[in-house]
Amino acid sequence: MLNKFIIILLVVLWIYLIINRSKFFLHMMQLEGYENNNYRKWILESDKAYSIRLKKSIKHLFIIMIIYLILVLLTNKGVHFRIFILYTFYIIWALYMFSTKITHEGAKKPLVFTRRATRLYITNLILNIVLLLIIFTLYIKNTDNRILFSPIILFIGSILYYFQSETIYLSNILVKPIEDTINRRYFEQAQEKIASMKDLHVIGITGSFGKTSTKFIVGTILKQKYRVLNTPESYNTPMGLSKVINDKLTDEYQVFIAEMGARNIGDIKELAELTKPKIGVITSIGPAHLETFKNIDNIMKTKYELIEELPTDGIAIFNYDNEYVKKLADKTFKEKILYGIENTEELDIYAEDVEVSELGSTFTIKDNNGNSIRCTTKLLGKHNIYNILAGVSVAVAMGLNFEEIKQGIQKIEPIPHRLNIINPGTGIIIIDDAFNSNPIGAKAALEVLNQFKDGRKIIVTPGMIELGEKEEEANREFGTNIGKVCDYVILVGKKRTIPIYEGLRDGGYSENNIFIVEDLDEATEVIKTIARPKDVILFENDLPDNYDE
Repeated sequence: MLNKFIIILLVVLWIYLIINRSKFFLHMMQLEGYENNNYRKWILESDKAYSIRLKKSIKHLFIIMIIYLILVLLTNKGVHFRIFILYTFYIIWALYMFSTKITHEGAKKPLVFTRRATRLYITNLILNIVLLLIIFTLYIKNTDNRILFSPIILFIGSILYYFQSETIYLSNILVKPIEDTINRRYFEQAQEKIASMKDLHVIGITGSFGKTSTKFIVGTILKQKYRVLNTPESYNTPMGLSKVINDKLTDEYQVFIAEMGARNIGDIKELAELTKPKIGVITSIGPAHLETFKNIDNIMKTKYELIEELPTDGIAIFNYDNEYVKKLADKTFKEKILYGIENTEELDIYAEDVEVSELGSTFTIKDNNGNSIRCTTKLLGKHNIYNILAGVSVAVAMGLNFEEIKQGIQKIEPIPHRLNIINPGTGIIIIDDAFNSNPIGAKAALEVLNQFKDGRKIIVTPGMIELGEKEEEANREFGTNIGKVCDYVILVGKKRTIPIYEGLRDGGYSENNIFIVEDLDEATEVIKTIARPKDVILFENDLPDNYDE
């Protein structure tokens, strides 16, 4: 009776640990957009899936199991000793399972139990129970001394526990037909809702960089005249936009601003077919998501899908200073607005007399009709002037005058994690630019940092990601540029930051001023030893949870 009670306790422990571990891999699947190919790639490349610690644990568990079986075979006549060995195994197994438990603390983007995540989570739990029941049934039918050989079941249960990465993968395959049906209906529902709102003005914004900032800037300016709904944060996928449309978009709104993200050719076309924008904005094109796009030409083709999907009376808005966007603008025969800072004679909306400082920017906005306004913004960096010019272009297309536009610009607030200043009251200034970094954004961040004349300049960064074959080269150049601006460099992650280190070294930067740490906690400890009042610390990029280092 006691043995059965212990076994029940161990099974309960197994279920608890399965639930905990499956949450981790569910989280990774969610971060990969429930795309099995992306998730499989993560499993093959990530140390988090099968860490060195976990590999050692599996090896040790095999050794424990073999020792147990040998002892049982050698002592099959000694009942008390066999019971002692059995209980010892139970204790070791329980301790061992707890030692490999995964912690979820400190996640930058926590697991969200959406309906889809819940369905996948329950499917995975059912799959685990079914597999264990099948194994248990076979065990019952083929084993005489069930208690003595119960460690075999626990051992198999451990294997299921260790390979939750695979059961989540399999569960996602099993529920895919259901999810596809649900998503299709949800998408069609949003599409029908948009189509029924005849007076709604939809603005689509895409680009390799700057689209989220531009979205909020456009929304702030247009609110001077219209009732506006923005997609929140980085909601820029078909399901993200469908959710906002179905749950938030009502007749009270006159304008809907849709940020459109893409990782593959055809993604923007799908989003445009959903939202039916009348105004389309391309903020920039550059080496982002090259792991999936492979080359700049594919990025250009994908971003241009927004312009192709505009109606014949639609308006296309282009950042004409971006060399790739310029090529797309030049081949467009729909009504268009060109904005920028350079070659102003070719532009419809442009900025002159730009003054950039550590407090923000002051500049004059002009159009080709002779109108002009002098504006000041708290946003840092020259690149944010481009984002504001995009907002001005949309506002002009929507019928706002320059005075209304100026009032809107004055109300623009810094966007979290995108070059906004934090003053913790210690005399040290922090620049938070932790949102996914890219070559243009990283260069802009260093330009902003260089505007600060007092104190020393410190950067904390893990480098840039999702740049495909160009990633190593871009990070090496990033290192070279860092060396021209920063007094101290804290690199987060030993492997991923090697190209940055090489760029610093090749530029003659002092190795004594470079610190390489494992994580942000360790970086904080380094900062405590080197930072002093008036210093400026730039946090440039922060890797998502599904990236190592």
